[in-house]
Amino acid sequence: MNTDIANRAKPDRELIDIAEYINGKEITSDEAYDTARNCLIDAIGCGLLALKFPECVKHLGPIIPDTQVSFGSRVFGRSGSLDPIKAAWDIGTMVRWLDYNDTWLAAEWGHPSDNLGAIVSVAEYVSGLNDSNNKPHLTVKDILTYMIKAYEIQGVIALENSFNQVGLDHVLLVRVASTAVATHLLGGSQSQIINALSHAWVDGSALRTYRHAPNAGSRKSWAAGDASSRAVRLAMMSMKDEMGIPSVLTASNWGFYDVSFKGNPLKFTQGYGSYVMENILFKISYPAEFHAQTAVECAVQLHSKTKDQLEEIDKIIITTHISAIRIISKTGDLDNPADRDHCLQYMVAVALLEGDLAADHYADNYHRGHPIIDSLRSKMEVKEDKSYSEEYLSAGKRAIANAMQIFFKDGTQTEKVEVKYPIGHRRRRQEGIPLLEKKFLKNMKTVFSEEKSQQILSLCLDQEKLEQTSVIDFMDLFSPTIS
Repeated sequence: MNTDIANRAKPDRELIDIAEYINGKEITSDEAYDTARNCLIDAIGCGLLALKFPECVKHLGPIIPDTQVSFGSRVFGRSGSLDPIKAAWDIGTMVRWLDYNDTWLAAEWGHPSDNLGAIVSVAEYVSGLNDSNNKPHLTVKDILTYMIKAYEIQGVIALENSFNQVGLDHVLLVRVASTAVATHLLGGSQSQIINALSHAWVDGSALRTYRHAPNAGSRKSWAAGDASSRAVRLAMMSMKDEMGIPSVLTASNWGFYDVSFKGNPLKFTQGYGSYVMENILFKISYPAEFHAQTAVECAVQLHSKTKDQLEEIDKIIITTHISAIRIISKTGDLDNPADRDHCLQYMVAVALLEGDLAADHYADNYHRGHPIIDSLRSKMEVKEDKSYSEEYLSAGKRAIANAMQIFFKDGTQTEKVEVKYPIGHRRRRQEGIPLLEKKFLKNMKTVFSEEKSQQILSLCLDQEKLEQTSVIDFMDLFSPTIS
């Protein structure tokens, strides 16, 4: 009979590496800070736009109505304040709701701005405590620094480690990254960060069930809020010196690797710096799952040539990469918006029909009113181009390529349209950032007046001034009750 040996383990190296990065790494990249500023405003804009949708709003606000919180945290575009755990939920849910925030694609996928819920809620909470103790507030530069580090933790782990291949959801990495930065924000020591991280890993991960047919649904829109709020809770527990689980990853039989990762350790090809923020992908033009962004661009290019011949189409060939096929290629009935915004064929069909793709195009009433969408879907063939799949994983390229060609019943055909890099890619920053700023302004105006929106935009375009702004003053700008 085997007997467990009770000698306390030393912390796993993976936990130590993250804690040392959070505690000691100075970020010196101007590009990373500039990109983080754009990530911040884009995520806030996505959250404000989500307030138009009742299905999102129903998740927001205090658990018990009218609860009052001292030194609470506010939520963009909402009145009142919440405890930082619930505020992290609300901000994370808003930012992710429309699948319009930034993206990271590697062996694992994800949306690093999902960490913003934990970062902003804890930053304002700490600033409020500092204010009461005559200590300085945190600034927006602090927020940007923690964003760079959270993005890096999530993204570097994702580079070589596919959680989806074992059925686990990428929000695990949001919880891990957010736990690390939230604990440090609260003043945690290296050992407290390690303890908190161990609990983030021992929680395991949600199954990807809710992202895939036949169960795709709205949970994918609040899963990030759930992960970031859990991170804040774990950070606060660690600050009370809750003991950790040091070999949470490597423990024989009971550790994460043996239980959830088929016995395989995490693989790393580089350390933590600012690589992920510098290479982040923005969703600028379309609220579409990122693997479909270039496919939608192709369809929009073909719209003017095909809009009057949609009934005459015989077949549509979409050439793509293996990750798109794995995640978003689907046939059959699509019975809710969350199912549609993760269907490559649906997004392409709408773009061919409308010459655009917007959040409202996923709604039930829009789908019911346009039966041609499902007709077009039935004519689509999705094929892999192995070179696209290789360039997707190439560190020097990180392409997200799609191509499209349409064939008509009379034997004619369009040219094959190919787009390898979406407008939100690092290779198209010069083209993309002005459009990102327009997107932010447009989204703000769904909540605030033209005058207030322009005031906020002016500050957010000034890197130095924005970085010096206190967190409390920054959150004041996004309060609907402060003009």
